[in-house]
Amino acid sequence: MERLEIEIFLTLAEELHFGRTAERAGVSQGRVSQTLAKLERRIGVKLFERNSRNVALTAIGEQLREGIEPAYRRIQEEVARATAAGRGITGMLRVGFSGAFTGDLVLQVADIFSARHPGTELQIQQVQISDPYGPLRAGDIDLQVTELPIDEPDLTVGPVLISQTRALILPSAHSFARHASVSLEDLAEMTLLTVSGNVPAHWVEYHAPRQTPTGRPIPQGQAIIYWEDVLSLVLAGKGVCPVSAAGARYYGRPGLAFVPFRDAPPIEYALVWPSARETARVRAFVQLSREFVESRGGPSAVVDTI
Repeated sequence: MERLEIEIFLTLAEELHFGRTAERAGVSQGRVSQTLAKLERRIGVKLFERNSRNVALTAIGEQLREGIEPAYRRIQEEVARATAAGRGITGMLRVGFSGAFTGDLVLQVADIFSARHPGTELQIQQVQISDPYGPLRAGDIDLQVTELPIDEPDLTVGPVLISQTRALILPSAHSFARHASVSLEDLAEMTLLTVSGNVPAHWVEYHAPRQTPTGRPIPQGQAIIYWEDVLSLVLAGKGVCPVSAAGARYYGRPGLAFVPFRDAPPIEYALVWPSARETARVRAFVQLSREFVESRGGPSAVVDTI
């Protein structure tokens, strides 16, 4: 059997639909019919029963499928493995993430990446908010999905994968919890949790500012090291914290309220990696991540699909 015959036969056996088979194989529907007819003449028996409504494998067709499919899939895997090795994609890739929904995105992309590049091994780990670029620079991870802004000369910022409305997490008993939205100016009337550790000043100012846009001081509360500390501190009434709106789905619990900002820019998450250690594996993961996000409607819609 020729390669195209095998592909068309196995695809039709899976789809049981000539139109979908033609679309997946990248040929016309007539070519699918011609190829199947040629194959059945060579074998001397019908492989499919078909009429205007249904397509079904015959007993001989099912026997043929069971016989050739495992071998064909193995050939595909070995070709993919050899291709990946030739491109330098095989080996270990360590990917970091900063929060629950970025972790979900990374894990879904990683599953596809592993299937597409059988010679790779992926390790996924969370990066703490108090040292967002430390693991990258130490070589503990190869790339990560993290919050913008990033202004680091030694790091390359890749595509934005997630863009979410900014919200404020606060105790449900707080007076602003009953509002439909809040303003950046409202932060002057609250205590804002901040971040400590090896965090760039411009990042802190963007996510936990000391002043409102008109210059009013914002009371500063306890500094956090781990993201999980935010939930406990807010529940205890120690302060409030800007978060992604997706946090309501991932971190929502009794006693917490998530109120959207009406005048704050979105929180965006992008891939980032050390410029000096960019590899074929990193580039392949970045490209697949971009394709995955685009297939799910783009950065503003992807969280709703994962």
